[in-house]
Amino acid sequence: MPQIAQLAETYSSQIFWLLVIFGFVFFVVGKGMVPKVMGTVELRDQQISADLAAAEAARNHADAEEAAWRKRENENRAQAQALVAKAKAEAATASEQKLSAAQVQIDKKLDEAEAKIAEARTAALAELEVVASEAAQSIVEKLAGVNVPAASASSAVKKVLSNG
Repeated sequence: MPQIAQLAETYSSQIFWLLVIFGFVFFVVGKGMVPKVMGTVELRDQQISADLAAAEAARNHADAEEAAWRKRENENRAQAQALVAKAKAEAATASEQKLSAAQVQIDKKLDEAEAKIAEARTAALAELEVVASEAAQSIVEKLAGVNVPAASASSAVKKVLSNG
């Protein structure tokens, strides 16, 4: 076959061109493109690690800010509770003062009322003596027919009331 006979003649030429093409591809791709791709990959890896470090730093900063905020919140809450307790104490003191002032007024009115009652009782007893002595005079006059003087009837009623 003539094709096989030509193979030996063209074999060295094909190997030469094969090596030339592989060499050209090696230098274009291996020396030109691969370093650029590897540089891009390295740059991307560096950027990813820098972004992760920045994210970690931001998270740490946010945690520190949150801790400071919580501390301020707790301090503010404690201050508010102290203010509430102070207001309650002041209100209790004011209420106690008002109650004591009201109690003084009530005691004063009670003393005045007791004095009025004592006066009314004394007046009622005096009136009772007068009425009792008049009634005794009237009863003695109707029963015994004797006219008793007012002074005697009054002294007799006083004597009975003081014993009773």
